[in-house]
Amino acid sequence: MTTWPTVTLWVMTTASLHITLITETFPPEINGVANTLGRLCEGLRARGHQVELVRPRQGVDQSRPSDDGLLLCRGWPLPGYPGLQWGQSSMHKLLRRWTRQRPDVLYIATEGPLGLSALRAARRLGISVVSGFHTNFQQYSNQYGLSLLSRMVTHYLRWFHNRSTLTLVPSASQRLELERRHFERLGMLSRGVDSQLFHPAKRDNTLRESWALNNDQIAVLHVGRLAQEKNLGLLKRCFETLQDTYPLRQMKLIIVGDGPQRATLEKELPEAIFCGTLRGEELARHYASGDVFLFPSLTETFGNVVLEAMASGLGVVAYDQAAATQHIRHGYNGVLAMPGDEDAFCDAANWLLEDAESLRRMRLNARQHASRQGWPAIIEQFERQLRGVCGERTVIAGESRLI
Repeated sequence: MTTWPTVTLWVMTTASLHITLITETFPPEINGVANTLGRLCEGLRARGHQVELVRPRQGVDQSRPSDDGLLLCRGWPLPGYPGLQWGQSSMHKLLRRWTRQRPDVLYIATEGPLGLSALRAARRLGISVVSGFHTNFQQYSNQYGLSLLSRMVTHYLRWFHNRSTLTLVPSASQRLELERRHFERLGMLSRGVDSQLFHPAKRDNTLRESWALNNDQIAVLHVGRLAQEKNLGLLKRCFETLQDTYPLRQMKLIIVGDGPQRATLEKELPEAIFCGTLRGEELARHYASGDVFLFPSLTETFGNVVLEAMASGLGVVAYDQAAATQHIRHGYNGVLAMPGDEDAFCDAANWLLEDAESLRRMRLNARQHASRQGWPAIIEQFERQLRGVCGERTVIAGESRLI
């Protein structure tokens, strides 16, 4: 008689989790972090999880009460960033709430006073914590000429994230950078794009006519916050280089977004069109009506706008880091430059416009690639990571394995 070895299989639970997400920014605020968190929150709820949101009050809900799915706290305006705020430390409120209704796991997305109080409350109660590294605050300090502050910010961020069970970063390049700075227990959670919202079919010739461009002329687009850390001096230099290189080609610089540098840029670029902050279908229409997308930022952890531009069928010029490294194959679906090399960035943009057929192929390839980068797979991965820190197990290829 043959005796078969006993194999113990751990079956992944389908039970819903009680997940608490702590953040100092959330829709309808417009930024990459808020957009990502809105998608994650919506996706987890769609998968049957109980998601509690802890955030500062926004203008739209000053009289709104907290409830089982939402805990509101006070916030302080963030200097230079209208509409954004720090959340007030709320440790005692969180301790009372979580003692009464204990979450299975926390996801702390921001490292300000609210996030810090959540981290401390969770450690006191023994609740598992996953943190998200969404913003390179230490690089922002360098952009403003505060190198000493940059070192202090790095020290604080490392201290903060090393006290969580797992820290999620959005790109491989960001992970390598944080490992070099001795951040521990790093995992990766990329970003997706809504390729039905951002679609080349939304190209609008009437909009292009309002820009004084016909269909054969070039709309050079930039989308983002107009702030010093976004390296917008290179945006100006690169567009002027394109005009000098192709003096017979009609082109227009279209800038979507707002921020503290807008007034300065309007003076320096009097012929550019400033569209202000856009969202939803109007934003998608502007993307699709462009031809080339310039993204000179060096401070991104990811850069959601890169995928949005690719999904809209634009030729993207970016530095070889974050989302661009992950999604752009140089010369196939966009063009890349070595980080910090401004001459190479301008040369890449010039090369992109050198041949109309090559640009057309790259735009098609960009759309094809981005259309496969949906949010459902990202949200499923996030769910697995949250279950993992709760100690749950799943069966993969017949083996018992920790998620």
